[in-house]
Amino acid sequence: MDNLVYDSGIKNGVFLTNNPNQSLPRRSFLRGQFLDSLKSEKVSRQGYEAIRPPWANLANFLEKCTACDNCIKVCETSIIVKGAGGYPEIDFSKGECTFCEKCVQSCEADVFRDVSEQAWNHKIEIQDSCLLKRGTECRSCGDSCEMRVFRFRPSLGGIAQMILDLESCNGCGACLSVCPTSAIHIQQVNEV
Repeated sequence: MDNLVYDSGIKNGVFLTNNPNQSLPRRSFLRGQFLDSLKSEKVSRQGYEAIRPPWANLANFLEKCTACDNCIKVCETSIIVKGAGGYPEIDFSKGECTFCEKCVQSCEADVFRDVSEQAWNHKIEIQDSCLLKRGTECRSCGDSCEMRVFRFRPSLGGIAQMILDLESCNGCGACLSVCPTSAIHIQQVNEV
């Protein structure tokens, strides 16, 4: 897709949202989710595209996955849920990924990459609804982040300024459910 700014509409059979980097699946369009008020909390935070379990080989995941639910049953934080078509996907509103590798070990269909590789290619992004951006002290995200992605620089006579170290972000989702204003979203990072 080219980098032009689009209004909501259709291009090459794909429904486009106001965000040119995010296409809207047909099912979501028909459910009216092009309106922010009709988006589910999960879609608002994670986007329209399903986030598959960590280390999932996305190149052939839907071809090889048998939707057997083994990974769903063994997930210790219950963030792997049955998604569209019965295929497993992540729901960070239920918690965070601890990278226990049980999903990989339980899979009989060989849909996962080696666990020595990076688990996910997504990172977080902070929206304008963040309390710090609105002048109110809040550090919930930093308190929940084991990787210390969030740093807070004190400001003389004001509130602390947030500094993000996205290189340290492992995409675990710990910060998503603790944000009081739902200002933290998943941003897909394209593979090079």
